[in-house]
Amino acid sequence: MNEHERGLADAPRGAGQDASQPFQGAEYRPYVPPNPEPDENIRHSLFGEILDWMLAPLLLLWPMSIAITYLVAKSIANQPFDDALEDRVTVLSQQIRTVAGRPVVQLPGSARDVLRADDVDSVYFQISGPDGAHLDGDRDLPRPRMAGPDAEERARSGSVVFRNDSIHGTPVRVAYSWVNLDPLREQPAAPGTAQGQAQGPAPALALVQVAETLDKRAHLANEIIKGVILPQFIILPVILALVWFALSRGLSPLAELQQRIRARPQDDLSPIDPRQVPEEISPLVGSFNDMLERLAQTVEMQKRFIADAAHQMKTPLAGMRMQSELALRQVDPGEIHRSLEQLAKSSESATRLVNQLLALARAENQPHAGLAFDEIDLAQLARATVQDWVQASFAHGIDLGFEPSEEPLLIAGNALMLRELLSNLIDNALRYTPHGGSVTVRVRRDGEHALLEVEDTGPGIAPSERANVFERFYRILGSNVQGSGLGLAIVREIAQQHGAEIDIFNNPRSHSPKYPGSLFRLTFPPPVHEPEDAA
Repeated sequence: MNEHERGLADAPRGAGQDASQPFQGAEYRPYVPPNPEPDENIRHSLFGEILDWMLAPLLLLWPMSIAITYLVAKSIANQPFDDALEDRVTVLSQQIRTVAGRPVVQLPGSARDVLRADDVDSVYFQISGPDGAHLDGDRDLPRPRMAGPDAEERARSGSVVFRNDSIHGTPVRVAYSWVNLDPLREQPAAPGTAQGQAQGPAPALALVQVAETLDKRAHLANEIIKGVILPQFIILPVILALVWFALSRGLSPLAELQQRIRARPQDDLSPIDPRQVPEEISPLVGSFNDMLERLAQTVEMQKRFIADAAHQMKTPLAGMRMQSELALRQVDPGEIHRSLEQLAKSSESATRLVNQLLALARAENQPHAGLAFDEIDLAQLARATVQDWVQASFAHGIDLGFEPSEEPLLIAGNALMLRELLSNLIDNALRYTPHGGSVTVRVRRDGEHALLEVEDTGPGIAPSERANVFERFYRILGSNVQGSGLGLAIVREIAQQHGAEIDIFNNPRSHSPKYPGSLFRLTFPPPVHEPEDAA
């Protein structure tokens, strides 16, 4: 034992353990992802979604279209009747005369008959003097409510104004105009006033009104609405049928793609030709092809793994069968004893291989995101693992040492799997280190990162071989060391799940050209602490 911390020889008998007993006898259970019960309520139909988004605006806009059509129809229906009312007001305005300074209406009987000649609507008219005195027509027809400041301007222009009103509780449309009874006269300009500015009293205005009920207007508006809306009731189902048909045709490539996928053989993982699908689902097909490629690689790796495992199992099983048959033929107790010893060694080799296969399968089947990581002191974990290998180091005649850090090294990880990782590194170092050599496990801090190092005084690993030693069943030619070639593959898988980086160097403390030694260094990321909730 060397001068750095030894004291591990006092570990209790039976504490030694090699990689043939992974996870300290824990039963192997492959990871099975949770399979939640399907919820039918969260399934959606693409056809139904598109149909909803197409029909919902259509059904929402249809009532709005009807309302707008009704308003437009009323406006269209009002225009010709307003023109007729305007003509009547103009005619009545021409019948007003001024006699002896007083307004007089000279309306013949035939003109009155024309005004009243309407077999649908009731027509009313009224002519009032400047002082509001009734001159002719219906006294009950209300006067306009706003006839003040702009009356003179309206009189000058002779414009006809329309309003909605009621008479005897019946809605009517009223057209009215102010008629100037006294023509404007130009007065001489007074001193201090602008030349040509009109002076004199306000003009005398007479009011002419013609009103009619709204039956014909409503009838015409209804006819227009019927002519516009009724065809929509026929067109709307046709539109719905065309939308349904268009969606069915538009989504048919998806159905065809589904049929092509279902018609493929069970073991066909070849990519789907993206040229046979519409451009919109080409990204989906591309992602599906990427998944198929990864799945094909996984299946190929599993096939190769099973083939390699079967090949590796053949050697110890064949040895066991040969030694058992040999023992059956022997009669010398010494020969029988030697055959049984070989049988025990072959059994131990087969057991170790099977356990390492189970360990690798468990490590590979554990998803990275599914690991239950805890805060672990790497120094304590390494010390406990090294103690388990003290008895094995005695059996190999190798000095096994441990160099702790001066402070706790906290990392986030799974303690069971990290012990398996370190056990495989120690087992690998013990197997390749010659009798009388040394193996040292070291933990230390490098900035924010925790380092785990395992160094030996064995033959070392050539730089050209360092990228291959982590492959399954890979063995360096000429090593002549019994092993399965799975230990470092397990180390790499567990390290990747913990986000650790692995580097291999020559042992800087070895000065033997024949035995340059190896140094395996794992660099762990610092643990991520969740922010504490504010009090």
